[in-house]
Amino acid sequence: MVSFKYLTTALLATTALAAPHAKSHSHHNLHASKRATSSSKRGAAYNDASLVNALSSSGTVSWAYDWNMDIMGTLPTDIEYVPMLWGTKMFTGWFAAIQTLLNSGSSYIMGFNEPDIASQAAMSSSSAANYYREYITKFSGEAKLVSPAVTNGVGSDVGLDWMRNFLDSCTDCDITALAVHWYGDSADDFKTFVGQATDLAAEYSLSETWVTEFALNSDLSGSGGTQTSSDFLTEVLPWLDEQTAVSRYAYFMCADGYLLSGSDLSISGKAYTS
Repeated sequence: MVSFKYLTTALLATTALAAPHAKSHSHHNLHASKRATSSSKRGAAYNDASLVNALSSSGTVSWAYDWNMDIMGTLPTDIEYVPMLWGTKMFTGWFAAIQTLLNSGSSYIMGFNEPDIASQAAMSSSSAANYYREYITKFSGEAKLVSPAVTNGVGSDVGLDWMRNFLDSCTDCDITALAVHWYGDSADDFKTFVGQATDLAAEYSLSETWVTEFALNSDLSGSGGTQTSSDFLTEVLPWLDEQTAVSRYAYFMCADGYLLSGSDLSISGKAYTS
């Protein structure tokens, strides 16, 4: 979905308008921790690393990512940073940046961001397989590899259909985890989609499924979360924690107007960290 620090109020929930962060390759701000200490599946999707403290202080968040290969600040020491190769715009400098992160303790690499739609990484499943093999698979053995993250869209070479085509083209890519995003209107729809994703992962012998972005469409206005989103999280978080096939997830997102209200937890943020 989106990785801008600020969203216009006119953003439609069904339209993704993201771009990767401006890249900085000075990694002097790497956190010192080699591994997260929490066993939680719960993560923080962020644009400002300093804001992750509001989520991590609860002890329920163990990892974080920012659609980038730069931490963009300093994370709490018990939070594992997971770098992402967002798309073709981030190829320059990737190899040096990722090696620095791996040497500093990152244990996973995330693939492209929503390559199945034109407004995001925008790749066919076949070209994504070639890029993945060239830029990510070579780090197999140094890190566990996460697939590109697809939307819950439906269509030819969209959503899980794109993922199936990608996995058929990337049989030698050494992928460990399948990543998906979901934006919708009900807990039941969310559970159905995640079940379809974990079934697909199992079909291709992938041991993990990550839900790296998810939210109710109604929670994308930047209004700080609602009772509806709080109730949604109260229902789906225990369910996600019970799903052995789901190893990590991150609600959208650790930012003011979403899981945060200013630098404090919003109503949905309180539900996410409870």
